[in-house]
Amino acid sequence: MKDELSQHVVQCPRCRTKNRVRSVGGQARPVCGKCGATLETAPAMPAIVTDTNFDSVVAKSKIPVLLDMWAAWCGPCRMIAPTIERLAAELAGQVLVAKLDVDANAATANRFRVQSIPTLLVIKDGHEVDRLVGLQTREAILKRLENHITLSNS
Repeated sequence: MKDELSQHVVQCPRCRTKNRVRSVGGQARPVCGKCGATLETAPAMPAIVTDTNFDSVVAKSKIPVLLDMWAAWCGPCRMIAPTIERLAAELAGQVLVAKLDVDANAATANRFRVQSIPTLLVIKDGHEVDRLVGLQTREAILKRLENHITLSNS
């Protein structure tokens, strides 16, 4: 199947029903087949965030954001990258998973006072609500996200 016709599953933020969504550019926003709520579709891969697009991608997101603050030279950052990619696919529609290279985007890294990497920020309504520093397991990240996903769906 071509990329522009690829399908993925998105959980409804209102009733939690899983919906199969076809990704087709330019189409109207998908709605839940059970309750009719608009579905937020997030990319299956982490979004790339920069100093320039931070506000439009992260601060204005209608769903919680897991922002991976990383650098190419950082061994633990490279080790956690597959986990971040997996979470992006698993949490599509519930959490926007994004990555920000701290070396190329120092203004945003300084804004959040990132002193160690990897740092994972949970951002909701443009504000940091949680932070994990250092190499984390998938389970540890999911545990920290649970409260924020639940809160955003109530």
